[in-house]
Amino acid sequence: MDLNRMSNTKKLQLCRWYFKVGFVLLPFVWAVNSIWFFREAFIKPPFDEQKQIKKYVIMSGAGALTWAIVLISWAVAFQLQRVSWGATGDALSFIVPLGRA
Repeated sequence: MDLNRMSNTKKLQLCRWYFKVGFVLLPFVWAVNSIWFFREAFIKPPFDEQKQIKKYVIMSGAGALTWAIVLISWAVAFQLQRVSWGATGDALSFIVPLGRA
């Protein structure tokens, strides 16, 4: 989709829709929204809807960054502590490695 062919009102509607879809536990949509609309929010000459687009871009970026930090923290904690969690760690594992830890 070419954003240059869309009206500013349609851009705002699309940006708002992507932001709302991100709340359905889809942080990737927030990342796409913040990247895709970055130019519209911060680089293009000012227009009426730009302030609202900027708000959604910032909130989408913050949401995606927060989710990334949470997911990376969980992955690191799980990888480092799985063995010490015993049966619970094994139950959370998709593939249980064989051998000694």
